[in-house]
Amino acid sequence: MKLAMVLKDTGYDFESDKRLNVLLTNSLEPSDSDASFMDGEQQLKMFEDPLAAEAWEADKAKNNQGINVIIGNPPYSGESANKGKWIMNLMEDYKKEPGGKEKLKERNPKWINDDYVKFIRYAQYCIEKSGQGIISFINPHGFIDNPTFRGMRWKLLSVFDKIYILDLHGNAKKKEICPDGSKDENVFDIQQGVSIIILVKSSDRSFFKLGKVFHFNLYGTRITKYTTLSNIRLCVEMFNSFTPVKDNFLFVEQSSELNNIWNECIDLEKLFKINGVGICSKRDNLAFQDSKEALLNILDDFVNLTENEIKIKYNVTSESRDQKVCYAKDNVITYGVYDKYLKQCLYRPFDMKWTYYTDKVRGFLAYPVYKVLGHMTNDNCGIIISRQGQASDLSNWNVVFIANSIVDLNIFRRGGGCLFPLYTYSKEMGKTVRTPNLNSEIVKKISEKLDLPFNPDSDGGETNSFAPIDLLDYIYAVLHSPKYRETYEEFLKIDFPRVPYPTDVDMFWKMVKLGGEIRKLHLMESLLLDNFITTYPVEGENEVVKPTYKNGRVNINKEQYFDGVPELAWNFYIGGYQPCQKWLKDRKGRQLTDEDIVHYQKIVVALTETDRLMKEIDKIFEF
Repeated sequence: MKLAMVLKDTGYDFESDKRLNVLLTNSLEPSDSDASFMDGEQQLKMFEDPLAAEAWEADKAKNNQGINVIIGNPPYSGESANKGKWIMNLMEDYKKEPGGKEKLKERNPKWINDDYVKFIRYAQYCIEKSGQGIISFINPHGFIDNPTFRGMRWKLLSVFDKIYILDLHGNAKKKEICPDGSKDENVFDIQQGVSIIILVKSSDRSFFKLGKVFHFNLYGTRITKYTTLSNIRLCVEMFNSFTPVKDNFLFVEQSSELNNIWNECIDLEKLFKINGVGICSKRDNLAFQDSKEALLNILDDFVNLTENEIKIKYNVTSESRDQKVCYAKDNVITYGVYDKYLKQCLYRPFDMKWTYYTDKVRGFLAYPVYKVLGHMTNDNCGIIISRQGQASDLSNWNVVFIANSIVDLNIFRRGGGCLFPLYTYSKEMGKTVRTPNLNSEIVKKISEKLDLPFNPDSDGGETNSFAPIDLLDYIYAVLHSPKYRETYEEFLKIDFPRVPYPTDVDMFWKMVKLGGEIRKLHLMESLLLDNFITTYPVEGENEVVKPTYKNGRVNINKEQYFDGVPELAWNFYIGGYQPCQKWLKDRKGRQLTDEDIVHYQKIVVALTETDRLMKEIDKIFEF
């Protein structure tokens, strides 16, 4: 109606029996195939109901076999409400591995169900019906390089001859910036980065040849992007054209040489037989506590108070599907308040919390992920890595840490940290058996390259064989190499890291030593942590009001401060967080205890030493 009014204002005069052919409908719902066969009397009755008439006209359009151009700005909704059988059946094409035969090997492919993806699939359906055409959408840019969308990308390449991508960036969630370090803004008032896509299908395209991708990046302020888009004339020359590399079929170009090297490296997801994300509590203020005593007080309430009394006391005004007071209360009463269920959890880098941990699903914790994290309740350690480094910090890959306890889902900024335990534990003949969580075929290959036997029962410290912990320390060292992070930057943004096979025994043991030192620093086990490089010189109020940094001094309030904090430690990133800042900010309004003050000074040492060791790794690491 608004479009028709605008046209009328320009002087356009609609004939009495004409209307603007913009129709109100849900495109993701199938057409009524019988609509075209109604007799005149049925049609007359229908037109007495304007909405029914609109639906009938929309059905006629949907049944049209000649749609050749589809443009739009489809809705973006990760939690899509459009779950009709017809569109979900079409979406199955995007939920397969490239090649279209195997089911997509992803634990949680839910982001493919975003509404904008469904509209791309619907548009593809329409163009395929007509045999040729063009689609042009502006939508989120996540599908360009997210590994979960590899099946979708392959399908589009198999249908369309040319795929043009104008990546407008502006992703606030990923803290995107321009290549020169200046500000990058979104073209809309949203956090998701966006892109313009143009898909072209000709009638004579080969069904045996994948299409070609044309990619163009546009960074800058919003007004810069608007001006550029208003003035440029799209031509092939402005794009970077390439044929996507198989497996992931990314819509961004990658070095074929580096890609070949990357594919020959150790795939950590295959090396560690099991891995998984951390605990999802759904209510952190109840589930995680700073002290064992605080947790016991809450558990006591869950035992003795009624469900309603708990909700009132802890201001529980809403509940999720998987986290309800009744579940938590039942969990605590059934299992009991015993020390074996009171566990410390790595909540954020260098930040341990107390929680109540059992194998009951939907209990005190919404998702305890016991099949993976249950192994961490024994003597164990594991590397935590994010599959998509760009999700936490686009400018510099740093999404790696270590744990010897259960871990939280949001250990890294924006979550997504996967834990790779070093060992798994099982019960055999009444005894607890420890088994390396390692792929024997890959370990065998490493052993052959090093000409060194693998000892699965060793705890390290030998040089005539290598142990599971030695392999973990080697990997941890590689992942802390600045040279490695820079070289494989594009790969680390979009998938789990891979590490080169060690081939030189001397270099291997040097890397193991350095990786082991960083591991101990991060687990707060290193003796170096007792050598403070900071002071806490003023006696008085220890409340954290507003942490600020200037000239080596971290003020927590107007009078109190930590002195001698190196700037590199203050700005050091792990998992998208700056631990020296994050740890204090999370304690705003609280009094620091003597133990807290000591712990913070150890964090400063750990980060300073990590920086030093990373530089040492680059002196010896070759790849």
